Amino acid sequence: MTDRPAGALPDRGLPRSPLLPRLLEAVLSVGSDLQLRSTLQQIIDTATALTDARYGALGVLDPGRGTIRELYVCGMTEDEQAAIGDFPDGHTGLLGALVDAPGPLRSDDLPADPRATGIPPGHPPMRSFLGAPIRVHHEVFGNIYLAEKHTGHFTETDAGLLKVLSAQAGIAIGNARLYESARQRERWIEGAAAVTNTLLTGANPTDALTTVAERARLLSDASAGVILQPTEAGGMEIVVASTHEDPAGLVGTAIAPGSPVLEQLLGGEAVFIEDSATDPRMTTPVRSRFGPSMMLPLQSGGRLIGTLALPRRRGARPYTGVDRLLAAQFASQAALALVLADSQQDRERLAVYEDRDRIARDLHDLVVQRLFATEMMLESTRRRAGAGETGELLGTAVDELDSTIQEVRTAIFALQQPPAEAPTTFRGQVLRETGGAAAVLGFQPSVRFAGAVDALVAEPVCGRLLAALRGALAAAHRRAGVSAIEVEVDATATLPDGRGAVRLTVADDGHEPDGSRAETVTWEAPL
Repeated sequence: MTDRPAGALPDRGLPRSPLLPRLLEAVLSVGSDLQLRSTLQQIIDTATALTDARYGALGVLDPGRGTIRELYVCGMTEDEQAAIGDFPDGHTGLLGALVDAPGPLRSDDLPADPRATGIPPGHPPMRSFLGAPIRVHHEVFGNIYLAEKHTGHFTETDAGLLKVLSAQAGIAIGNARLYESARQRERWIEGAAAVTNTLLTGANPTDALTTVAERARLLSDASAGVILQPTEAGGMEIVVASTHEDPAGLVGTAIAPGSPVLEQLLGGEAVFIEDSATDPRMTTPVRSRFGPSMMLPLQSGGRLIGTLALPRRRGARPYTGVDRLLAAQFASQAALALVLADSQQDRERLAVYEDRDRIARDLHDLVVQRLFATEMMLESTRRRAGAGETGELLGTAVDELDSTIQEVRTAIFALQQPPAEAPTTFRGQVLRETGGAAAVLGFQPSVRFAGAVDALVAEPVCGRLLAALRGALAAAHRRAGVSAIEVEVDATATLPDGRGAVRLTVADDGHEPDGSRAETVTWEAPL
């Protein structure tokens, strides 16, 4: 038996002084940072320095395929890394053997080792090798690769150092992953809440979709965030794009009907793509610009609003399972917010319609009826007064009241039109044309309707009459001294042959270049 002071710890094969202080310092430094990427780089830097290796690399494995998805390097220049090319696959050679190895693996002559296969041509020459797997919760997270020890070959002490360091690295990586996952979830939750708050403040549909695309792009670290919506032809078209570059090259790009990707999206399924440029399912002309991509349906309550696509640039790191899960949850929340915002806008529009309808009823039931009664009284008085000067004045008053009644009725109809939508009736289209001209003229043209114009005037007469109206208004704007324009649409007119017709009359008080009064424009068409 070996004498050992009471209370002393048993010898576990740990490296002895002077390496022990360096190991303890390395263990403490590895666990001092909770940022995963900086932690990984710190691990490989520490392992390389601790074992006096010239080169070091830490390969992060893809959990689904076991291939290396990220590589953190120490001791190589950027040119040397570029000469190596793509990452090793992680399945072959010593790298593949590390996945199932219970501990570190060593090789004193790497070129002659039968386990060393698949070394790329541009790889720097290496002879001595030491590697160890990093396990996080009994799962191989990645491997540490060390090569070219400065003093010769790697020793058992080096292997012991790396074993301890890799075990501590697994703990540090586990903590960093938990922290990063929590922070990532927090960012996505905050982003979804911000989108919901923005949408419910009354943004219009285009701004709402832009908000969703912009926030999703930032949260996912994507090259672009785009919204696609179904087209009448059965495909999907990009209607909104958020990108660092000009989005004009993306907006309008369509997925043709029958595409496998489209069938999944229209069925409400998410689509995850490793490389957009090479995936045969991708058929859009812009696919060559992007690599990993997520395409997430925006649906709520069985209603498909569109698709949120988040492509990354070519060569960028792929999306992880956590990335996909959080983005899918964000898409569901954003779709619900879009539906709620749309419902809120519908309620607000309904309130406006109801208010306008009430005002229109009040004008019709009170103002118009009183004006009409006053007109009848004046007409009766004019008849009793005879044909004198008083009779002429009363006749003028009657005509003015009649014009006022027509103007009030026009205002009533305008109140009954949807405030932010294109009118579908002929009367509404005439009012829209004159309203648009008012912004240029500086005053509102007077509009009068006679007869059931909406019921009698149909296409193609409607289109030709509107074109004539636009031309007449444009001509009036070009004349000098125009301060009033009168527009009349009479659906009770008759042609010389007795057929019913619609007559458009546009008159203004302007002057031609020669000083003469402008002629009244009249346009007729049979009904």
